[in-house]
Amino acid sequence: MILKKILPFILFAALFSCNSNKVTQTEDYKAYLTTSIDNEKLMSDAQFWTDKLESQPKSFPYLVKRAGAYTDIFEATGDIDYLIKAEKDLLKSIAQTNGNYASHLRALASNYISQHRFKEALELLEKAKENGEKLKSTKKMLFDVHLELGNYMYAESYLNEIKNTSDFDYLIRLAKWEDHKGNLEAAIEQMEKATAIAEASNLKHLKQWSYTNLADFYGHAGELEKSYNHYLKALELDNNDAYAKKGIAWILYSYENNPDEALKILDHISTYYEAPDYDLLKAEIADYKQDADLKSEALNNYKKAVRNDMYGDMYNKYNVALYAEDMLLPEEALAIAKKEVENRPTPQSYDLLAWSYFKKGDVEKANAIVEEYVEGQTYEPEVLYHIAEIYKAVGKTEKVKELKSELVASLYELGPTMAPKIKQL
Repeated sequence: MILKKILPFILFAALFSCNSNKVTQTEDYKAYLTTSIDNEKLMSDAQFWTDKLESQPKSFPYLVKRAGAYTDIFEATGDIDYLIKAEKDLLKSIAQTNGNYASHLRALASNYISQHRFKEALELLEKAKENGEKLKSTKKMLFDVHLELGNYMYAESYLNEIKNTSDFDYLIRLAKWEDHKGNLEAAIEQMEKATAIAEASNLKHLKQWSYTNLADFYGHAGELEKSYNHYLKALELDNNDAYAKKGIAWILYSYENNPDEALKILDHISTYYEAPDYDLLKAEIADYKQDADLKSEALNNYKKAVRNDMYGDMYNKYNVALYAEDMLLPEEALAIAKKEVENRPTPQSYDLLAWSYFKKGDVEKANAIVEEYVEGQTYEPEVLYHIAEIYKAVGKTEKVKELKSELVASLYELGPTMAPKIKQL
């Protein structure tokens, strides 16, 4: 059973009908819908190190500095080119130094985590661990990667090794671990402690990261006003925080039944930030509005974007859903799901595999995968919905009833298009 704050009954009713609840105020965020990125300023740091490299091409510290600048550009714009450019610089720096700097290995591992290349990140971190330089920093990242790979015993072991209840890095990982276990209240408690440390440190990037992550947790718990206010706090620090704006758009769409305002925010984000999954959110909202033209346009934009080979396996999860559901091509979905299980054998990846088999019509195979690899090992609402549909198909009526109550409690996270699907379980 998920240990989470259950949304008030009034919220359940509202999510099944027209929602009159409101936490947002246009005045709060409208100033952030006219912002734009100063590209010249954003690129200046990378250009500075490029100039340095032209005069000293074998200076590996300049490569590392430029990689950091490229990573900043990627994070600000979502432009995948710069994440790959950062990877290339880090590979060069590691080659020039024979891999003798653990910090370089950690930096490349972080880049690979962003690319969802978790097994390669793990190899780098094991080398960094052997090196011994700033071992605690390496162990923190080893927790991250093992958690992403579904190696939960190793993840917990590293979490215990870095234990320090006054350390920001430990607390955010403890929050992530509690969330993984389904202990949402405990996750929020730890994230609140980490946020307090970030505020005391007065470091902008730590505060901004803390606010958006805490906002997400509050949203999962149904504390929408707190969620909204923390997205606003992040935007006060960085007017161009696309993730925070997306969070507000989700509240408008999923809680306040205001899809047009949500789309307005997403359209603004698209003027400076590239991320294919934002197009999928537009498509979902268009589906809710029954706007077939807008949905088609958004899905086409997504498909065009992910044809870029630089994305690699970053959008496998989304592609499985797209092929299995919107495009009705379960064979293609199955091929991607198998690849994702190979890359990242987590309960979530096995769920994609089970869902692909289910959509292909192989219900018994889907049920077997769920029983062995998924049930009781993850509490993500989307996964629980897939399990419920599969169990319904094989006649597990009592288990479906239990899952349905959990799904009703998670409707805000799932979005209003899921309400009729959950009703029919």
